[in-house]
Amino acid sequence: MKFSICNEIFRDWDLKRIFQTARRIGYDAVEIAPFTLADSVVEISERERARIKSLAAAEGVELSAIHWVLVKPDGLYINHPDEAVRQKTSDYFVELVDFCADIGARSVVVGSPKQRCVKEEVTFENARAWALETFRAAVKRSEERKVSLCMEPLGAAETNFINTAQEAIAFTQELASPAFKIILDVKAMSSEGRPLPEIIYESRGHFTHFHANDPNLKGPGFGDTDFVPILRALKEVGYDGYVSGSV
Repeated sequence: MKFSICNEIFRDWDLKRIFQTARRIGYDAVEIAPFTLADSVVEISERERARIKSLAAAEGVELSAIHWVLVKPDGLYINHPDEAVRQKTSDYFVELVDFCADIGARSVVVGSPKQRCVKEEVTFENARAWALETFRAAVKRSEERKVSLCMEPLGAAETNFINTAQEAIAFTQELASPAFKIILDVKAMSSEGRPLPEIIYESRGHFTHFHANDPNLKGPGFGDTDFVPILRALKEVGYDGYVSGSV
């Protein structure tokens, strides 16, 4: 396992300072929230992407993933009843995959609870089918660019669409791609009401990224969650990806 920290924790800092600090305090990598860099990844030039990648390398850190990917731009929605909105979102996911690959990161974390709640007038069957179509092009691009598109299960307090790890696994398996995986998140897993190591064991082979955060939205050790059995379970399932501190 390698350890990563999210850049929005240092939101007002420039990237060089973030990378230097992350390395100095012992992190292997930094996770990037694109909205902290621009309103849309389309606005981030090839030259700037190359600069971010080389800057991280020069400071001795890797880039683990991108997350909070639909915070900006406005008007994106994974399972919206309007086909034009879904197409716009699908196109943007392809752009996100390219951005992720261009800066040398490995995973696109799909949380964005407010952009996936099933609307009252929509059936869950339609919402699921629409969402799969929204991801189809990005999954193909992920295969080509060798990054993972990771669906994040989130608690019912945040969204009504994909609340458990089992639901996320079943959803991603619909597209049968090695590039379409899930992420496990301690805060989200805690909402399932089951032992967290049990969820980790059951998700073996399906998750390629991991967020270590207490349900109180703070980091490990700043709440009531015991992370020792969590890390033990990660080791026992052979997880060799990033454990990322997030908010």
